[in-house]
Amino acid sequence: MKIRSLVFLMLFPFVAIAQKEAYLFSYFIKNGEDGLHFAYSTDGLTWQALKGGKSFLQPLIGKDKLMRDPCIYQDKNGTFHMVWTSGWWDKIVGYASSKDLVNWSEQKAISVMEHEPTAKNSWAPEIAYDKKTKLFLIFWATTIPGRHTDVADSEKEKGLNHRMYYVTTPDFKTFSETKMYFNPEFSVIDATIFEKGKDYYMFLKNENPKPAEKNIRITKANSALGPFPTQVSAPITGDYWAEGPTAIEVGEYVYVYFDKYTQHKYGAVRSKDLKTWEDVSDQVKFPEGIRHGTAFKVLSSLLESLKKL
Repeated sequence: MKIRSLVFLMLFPFVAIAQKEAYLFSYFIKNGEDGLHFAYSTDGLTWQALKGGKSFLQPLIGKDKLMRDPCIYQDKNGTFHMVWTSGWWDKIVGYASSKDLVNWSEQKAISVMEHEPTAKNSWAPEIAYDKKTKLFLIFWATTIPGRHTDVADSEKEKGLNHRMYYVTTPDFKTFSETKMYFNPEFSVIDATIFEKGKDYYMFLKNENPKPAEKNIRITKANSALGPFPTQVSAPITGDYWAEGPTAIEVGEYVYVYFDKYTQHKYGAVRSKDLKTWEDVSDQVKFPEGIRHGTAFKVLSSLLESLKKL
C-alpha cells in the first residue's frame, strides 16, 4: 500500500468503512404476489430480512401480476436493473430499474416469447453482461412443445420440457431477437451466470423427472454469450431437490445458494476453486419463507440506508 493511501486511511477511517462491501439477496415469498423483498448479510452465512420483511415493490404487470425470481444486476454506472417472472404462463418478463433499490422506474413488459405461438412460459429471467460485446443478456427458460429433445415422463411435469433462451440489449430499451441460449439433452431451468477471471460459469438446474435429477450442475465458457458446453458437471448439490441457484464471492469462497423447495428452506454449497464443493446448508440462515432470488454485492453505505427503512 502506498504511503499516501495509508495516511488517508489513518486520517479518514470512516471513509474506508463506508466503502466496504455488503451482500444483498433479492427474493419473493409465497406465490410472488407480494412483490420484491430483500435480505442482507455481512458474512455470506447469516441473512436477515430488510424493512421488517415487508415488500419494497409491488408487481403491476403480467396476467397474474406476480414478481417471482427477481434478478438484480448493477451496471458500471450504478444503476440496478431487475427482471422477474411476471406469471406462470406469461410470454413476457418484467423489467424495472433503480438507483437506490427503493425508488423504481415504471415497470415494463419485455416481449421475449410472444412471437412463438405455442410457447408455454418465460421463467426465472436473469441478467449477465458480456465484456467482449458490451451487451447485457437477459436469459430465461421456456418450453416450446415439439421443439426440443423429449425427456422421459415430461407429462408428469405438465408437459414442460425447458431450454434456455436469450435476448441482448445495450440499454434495456432496445432488444435483439430471441435466440436459443443453452440446449442440452435434458430439461433445464434456473440458469445463472457467475463471472470469475476470464471464465463465465453457468449454474443450472437439471429438471429431468425420470430419473429424477432436480439438482444443480455447472458448465463454463469464456464469454457470457457462450457457447456453453452441454456436457455439464456432476451435481454439486446433495441428495435433495434444489433449484434457483445464485452465486456470489465472499472472501475466499464462492457461495452458491439455492431453494431446497421440497423442504421449504434454503441451502448452500461453497468452493475455493469452483471444482470441489462443500455443503454448508446447515450453516446458513435465511428469513422464513424466502424463495428463488439473487445474491449481489453493494456498498455498505447503501445497506445502511436500507436498514433505516
